[in-house]
Amino acid sequence: MARAKTATASGAGAEPGERLPKAQRRRQLMETALQIVRDEGADRLTLGHLAERAGVSKPIAYDHFGTRSGLLIELYKSIDAEHADAMRAALASGHRSLKDTAQLLASAYVHCSANTSGEWQAIGAALAGSQEKDAVYQQLLDGYVQLFATALKPYTTLPRAELVRRCVGMIGAGEALSTAMIRGQCREAEAAAAFAALILGGLRQPA
Repeated sequence: MARAKTATASGAGAEPGERLPKAQRRRQLMETALQIVRDEGADRLTLGHLAERAGVSKPIAYDHFGTRSGLLIELYKSIDAEHADAMRAALASGHRSLKDTAQLLASAYVHCSANTSGEWQAIGAALAGSQEKDAVYQQLLDGYVQLFATALKPYTTLPRAELVRRCVGMIGAGEALSTAMIRGQCREAEAAAAFAALILGGLRQPA
C-alpha cells in the first residue's frame, strides 16, 4: 500500500517493478526520495530504502546515484533549480522600481523555502561536513549572488565587485530569515519584509 501511494505521489505513474526509460525512472526515484524526506526525514533516506519505496531493486538505485551523498546532492540541486527558475520567472515580468524589485526578490526567495516545508534545509543538514556538498553549495550560492546582482545593478552606481560582495551578505541574511520562518519564529510575510528592507539597506552608499 505504501509503495502504491509513493508511486502515485511521484507522478511517474509506474507500478512497482515496471520497466521505465532511464530518464523517467530517475525522475520517479527523485520524487520518491523527496517524499521519503517529507514523510520520514532526511536521516531515513538511503538508497536501499529508496529502492524499497519505489518498488525497484537496490542495483537500480545505486546505478542512478552511486552513493547516498550523490542522491542527496541531486535532490539539493533539483530543489535549488526550482527556486532559481521561480525567481527568474518573477523577475522577467516587466519594469519596476527598486523597492518593488527588492520586495520581489525577497518574497520569491523566502516563498521558495516556505514552499518546500523544510526539505531544503533537511537535505542540507544531512549533507553537513561533506566536501561534495560544500562544493555544490558554493556553486549554487554563486548563482544566487549573480542573479541578485544582475537584478539590482540598474538601481545602483556601486562597482560590480562591491555589489557582488553585498549580494553575498544579502543572501546570507535571506537564508537566516528563511530558517527562522521554518522554525516558526516568524511568518513568511514578516521574513520577506525584513529581507526586502535589508536588500534596500544593502544598496546604500556611504555619504
